[in-house]
Amino acid sequence: MLYNPKYERLTRGELAQVQIERLQSTLNRAYRNVAFYRHLFDANGVDLEGVKSVEALGRLPLTTREDLAQSYPYDMFAVPLRDIARIHSIAGASSAPVAVGYTRNDLKHCTECTARALTAAGVHAGDVVQIAFPYNLFLGGYGFHQGAEQVGASVIPSLATASVERQIVLMRDFKTTILICTPGYALQLAHALEELQVHRERLHLRVGIFGGEPWPEGVRQELEQRLGVVCLDAYGLSDVMGPGAAAECGERQGLHVNEDHFIVEAVHPETLCPVKRGEAGELVFTTIAREGFPVIRYRSGDIGALDEAPCACGRSFARIRKSARRADDRFFFQGVGIFPAQIGRIIDDVMGWKPRRQILLDRHEGTDAMEVRLEVTEGIASLDEIRNLEHLRERVEKRIETVLDVRVKACFVEPASLADAEANPVVDRRPT
Repeated sequence: MLYNPKYERLTRGELAQVQIERLQSTLNRAYRNVAFYRHLFDANGVDLEGVKSVEALGRLPLTTREDLAQSYPYDMFAVPLRDIARIHSIAGASSAPVAVGYTRNDLKHCTECTARALTAAGVHAGDVVQIAFPYNLFLGGYGFHQGAEQVGASVIPSLATASVERQIVLMRDFKTTILICTPGYALQLAHALEELQVHRERLHLRVGIFGGEPWPEGVRQELEQRLGVVCLDAYGLSDVMGPGAAAECGERQGLHVNEDHFIVEAVHPETLCPVKRGEAGELVFTTIAREGFPVIRYRSGDIGALDEAPCACGRSFARIRKSARRADDRFFFQGVGIFPAQIGRIIDDVMGWKPRRQILLDRHEGTDAMEVRLEVTEGIASLDEIRNLEHLRERVEKRIETVLDVRVKACFVEPASLADAEANPVVDRRPT
């Protein structure tokens, strides 16, 4: 089942023509209206007139999340603020966040791409779609919501902040057929169903669409066994476009990229040279239909391989075969991408000094947990000092939750107990 066969079945030759036309328009608009790209292209001697093929795109310089953060809040916008219909925001790799603007046409494109992704998963007008994603400055919840309504499904915006018990009540009473959330949250729901002795036969679930964080094949198998549903992957980058960037079809042989909206490359994460066809590399995205916030050769940090071979589903779009690895030190927790340096800055600001620290990720009864371990210095002995540490611990927890919207546990550990923290700043014990 295809949502837009006109584009999803383009031949590779037809697709290349669509891409180069949209790419040339995007490059010229970005050069005219975004000072960052004008300076970047000029400094690197880029001749936009010489970009006459998709392959020539590889000669252009790359864009990083740090570049986007340094342009905060509006310097990356390619249209006047009055033409921006919605603003979302994501955390930057540095202290500054990234503001992402969408025109009304951008929102239509996002809805279209997400509708394609949902259709590829088998969602149709008779479905009841329960979306347990946050509805906040991240685009995920809104993107899936708009796409589900576009295909004619009924939508339950149940939010990730609702208790798992409440989610299960909604799932049962409203006869949910499609569950959309992070795979980590789906594991929590599976555990709660078993604890509450709600047998899956009492539910109407048939498909789970999970995204927002990497999840290995072992997690897919576990969820399918425990929830009794077909599990499909959806991929998106808020700085590129929300959940409609790429998604699995029922064949589950990789995630189809909406290539009439994005050009995707795979480069070696260190040399930044293109990898051989079919080899894994860092995925680099160029938007070719975005008006408000075009990004050109954007380093995603995600590792994957591109496969242009025909798919049995009939879509001609290339597929991403994702890897759980990253090209940087970003990790995902409760659907939020976090850089260790972000937590480090929060700790340093709260503490007023730089304690040695280590982040421990684990999973207990289906729920992901994060513990931030802080090493105390020698000589902490007095009751006042101990009380002060307790106060600082609470402030660290509260500040991390405020800034990153995740709950963590902070604790102090003995001096010299984190000798390996520099080499291993993040220890991930979650099963793969």
